[in-house]
Amino acid sequence: MSKSSTKISVACVGAGYFSRFHYEAWARMENVSLVASVNRDIEGAKATGLPAFNSLEVMLETIKPDLLDIITPPITHFEYIKKAITFGVKAIICQKPFCNNIEEAKKAARLGEEAGIPIIVHENFRFQPWYRIMKEEINKGTLGDIHQLTFRLRTGDGQGPKAYLERQPYFQEMKKFLIHETGVHWVDTFRYLFGKPISVYADLRQMNPYIAGEDCGYFIMEFEGGKRALFDANRHLDHKAENCRTTLGECLLEGTKGTITLYGNGKLKLREFGSQDYITLLKVKNWPGFAGDCVYNLQSHVISGLLTDGKFENSASDYLYVLELEDAIYKSASKGSKVGV
Repeated sequence: MSKSSTKISVACVGAGYFSRFHYEAWARMENVSLVASVNRDIEGAKATGLPAFNSLEVMLETIKPDLLDIITPPITHFEYIKKAITFGVKAIICQKPFCNNIEEAKKAARLGEEAGIPIIVHENFRFQPWYRIMKEEINKGTLGDIHQLTFRLRTGDGQGPKAYLERQPYFQEMKKFLIHETGVHWVDTFRYLFGKPISVYADLRQMNPYIAGEDCGYFIMEFEGGKRALFDANRHLDHKAENCRTTLGECLLEGTKGTITLYGNGKLKLREFGSQDYITLLKVKNWPGFAGDCVYNLQSHVISGLLTDGKFENSASDYLYVLELEDAIYKSASKGSKVGV
């Protein structure tokens, strides 16, 4: 990608529920030109107001975009990546869960490396502003020696036979659900905050008989120096927030010099050890886009990398480690014991 480019042309494939956050974020970027939408049902593509196609191949041949944004289910990812590389795109963003399985993901990452085309997995939770601030405070030593991070997922959308049908009905059919679809966000966020874990332990269960996969449970990641990160998830229960999808839950980051608390409205507060008072690190804000505008933040990060230093968080080859951790969590749950990673 030429550093002198003033506009990067972006085409999107997929026009489902979550794609609206992608399109809206791209539309806000001055150095991006949205040039096409592809969807199997072309009416969905037309609804974006962009040149519409129901064939990715025809679009790639006709429009020749710089960047392809893949916003479709995992079953399509590998073939779409292969086609995009064949038609000479300069970069690819691909939604998670990334590919059908880790073997396919490895093939996709290798294709990108061999072609010299960056593939970035759209794993956006690490780009939520509260986690970026937590990382800054960890790096500054504000909390002293970190002991534990606890995230309590309480989405409040998993009860009964109509769970998920209004927004993402395919959730009901996923045989691996809580971790593969949702918990993987915190698998990546925990490693962003603490680095690579040395072991995982998981206890997963299915509470809603109307769905195919697990929807409640825990996993604990063990890190060097005795640190632990706990993911405590229950999609049946909620947390105190006008919109439970702002943060999807609540979080504590605890160290010897203080504790940072993330509230369900996106507020972030620091309490110094021994104090009864709080310092506000992040005020409540009416964020545009999704969950702290993390879709925009990720996509802006990719554009910045293309126009400057070529460095990207969550490249496909780097993200393979997240998929390995996900497999280790499911292995631990099936064995009922800690698994080294």
